[in-house]
Amino acid sequence: MTLPADAAPTAVVRALYPLVSAEAMAEADCAAAGAAVEPADLEQTVWLRLLELLADRTPPADPARWVRDTVREEARRARRTARRERPYADGTVPDPADCPERSAVGADERRALHAAVERLPGRCASLLAAMLAPSDSTYKEIAGKLGMSQGSLGPIRSRCLGCLRRMLAAEVAVPELRG
Repeated sequence: MTLPADAAPTAVVRALYPLVSAEAMAEADCAAAGAAVEPADLEQTVWLRLLELLADRTPPADPARWVRDTVREEARRARRTARRERPYADGTVPDPADCPERSAVGADERRALHAAVERLPGRCASLLAAMLAPSDSTYKEIAGKLGMSQGSLGPIRSRCLGCLRRMLAAEVAVPELRG
């Protein structure tokens, strides 16, 4: 198989597609006993190498040989890389919630919430502040601390949360519908 020196990249790809696909499949099947190599990954890498080659100069003189050599070379490279890769010793993946950005955003949100709770009227500020406290107090402890009956905490909390919700909704700009 020979390609003209001035062949367009699309013509080269069209002419070499069946060969690249077959070579990648054959090389991936040969590698089944060793480190796994995906035929689609091999194909993609070979196409990338070919496009890089076409950007620099003309198509290879012997395209079939170039494809076979490139597929084998990329398969060897993929197997070498796979042999060097090692899984984490404990098998766990770090929790994305522990990232510094998420911690900073969470801290900022907590500050904004506590600032909004402090602006609530009447007993709402002290009730919700007690419920948001890190001590994780029970209803009985909160009621004793605030001098309220334990049975009234739920309804008052509900009204306070409604007030907080309305207050925050007024502060946050709601995007307008367009169109």
